[in-house]
Amino acid sequence: MMSERPILAREAVRIAPEYITAITGREPARMTGVEPTDEGGWVVEAEMVEERRVPSSADMLALYEIELDADGELLACSRTRRYRRGEALSPMRDTEQTVNVNGVANGVGPE
Repeated sequence: MMSERPILAREAVRIAPEYITAITGREPARMTGVEPTDEGGWVVEAEMVEERRVPSSADMLALYEIELDADGELLACSRTRRYRRGEALSPMRDTEQTVNVNGVANGVGPE
């Protein structure tokens, strides 16, 4: 049941690690992003160490997306990427867009 006031982004970022830890048994190293959904909820991105290796530059990391509804209840959780620490993340694909604080879409890639 939806509450009178949907949760704020900072609340979503505070809640999301609890869900990801309960699902994976590991605590995220850091929260790397948060964005609103069309339904009033949030998608929070978390980075996690999946495998510790020696040297630590060989650790395997993963990015997870945690989708919360407007009440902060878990809707979905999925690993979106797995990579070695220090590996450069590929740039956004040509079709992706970002939205600035004014709600204006900024296309990424060739015009």
